[in-house]
Amino acid sequence: MQTRTSFRFLLFSVLLAGQVRGAEQRPGAEKAPKTDVATLLRIQNDVQKLLPRVRTALVAIQAGGGTASGVIISPDGLLLTAAHVPGAPGKEMRVIFEDGSVTTAKSLGLDKTTDAALAQLKKRPKPWPYVKLSREIIKAQPGEWCFALGHPGGFDKDRGPLLRVGKIIKQTANSLHTDCVLMGGDSGGPLFNFSGEVIGIHSQIWEGRDQNVHVSMAPFLRSWDAMEKSQVIKVWSIGAGGYLGVATGMNDDLELEVMDVLESSPAKKAGVLAGDVILSVNGEVMTDQQQFSATVRARAAGDTLRIGLRTAGKDRELSVKLAQKPLEE
Repeated sequence: MQTRTSFRFLLFSVLLAGQVRGAEQRPGAEKAPKTDVATLLRIQNDVQKLLPRVRTALVAIQAGGGTASGVIISPDGLLLTAAHVPGAPGKEMRVIFEDGSVTTAKSLGLDKTTDAALAQLKKRPKPWPYVKLSREIIKAQPGEWCFALGHPGGFDKDRGPLLRVGKIIKQTANSLHTDCVLMGGDSGGPLFNFSGEVIGIHSQIWEGRDQNVHVSMAPFLRSWDAMEKSQVIKVWSIGAGGYLGVATGMNDDLELEVMDVLESSPAKKAGVLAGDVILSVNGEVMTDQQQFSATVRARAAGDTLRIGLRTAGKDRELSVKLAQKPLEE
């Protein structure tokens, strides 16, 4: 385990790196806010409190002659990792815990469009250590602090797992980009928020410090049922996010209007009508198509949206449960 001194050095390194990146911004760009020492000490304290609990759910994985990482998210041993780690359903993987103990897991389904995968640890009488995953995908916004755990270079009992603290740089419909430095062997490991919840799984490791890519929880939640059934998802008709089933446009009054509602869609079943004006989603005021589309895509299949509408001059609110709609190959 890292000493308090080395951990503090790590956090001050994060601060220094952030200041360097700020200095390298293009001319005229708004300067990134500096992080003061008091904030860093608070971050250090928060991580030190969380680490003993979350690191027990981290595992090293040996599969196909390579090394990777994973994280347990249920007491019965469901495991999240990256799809490129097992490569296919039904693969047996060697799983190593922090104390060096070993068990096996079998890969279940994969979402190859996003690099998400689910596996199942070998059954045992007592519960496995686990952490929770975050369903509030939209909250993982640029600028938020986070930390990565993994086994870069493979399992090393003397060294233990490594912690990297950083910030979210970018959020897309299926991924998070952070400045947490990753290396080979980290793939499949967890990215945590400061509530100790998994918000991402390490996927692509690039040379650029701000180009490390993690699969967000959206693909996992969207593909969950299919992956539990050991299915492989290779293409999605809607590209990303949960499926609502409406076409929208801006009307003459510059309001966001429902132009069409697809048959048998979640929107149709919930009672959304063509001609409805969309006022809000989960309490957030909607002003244009791009904002509305991004808000829906950021949610996973199975999530419920509260959509505020104006129908024939009267305001109402509907609850719509998003669905998944994979294409047939």
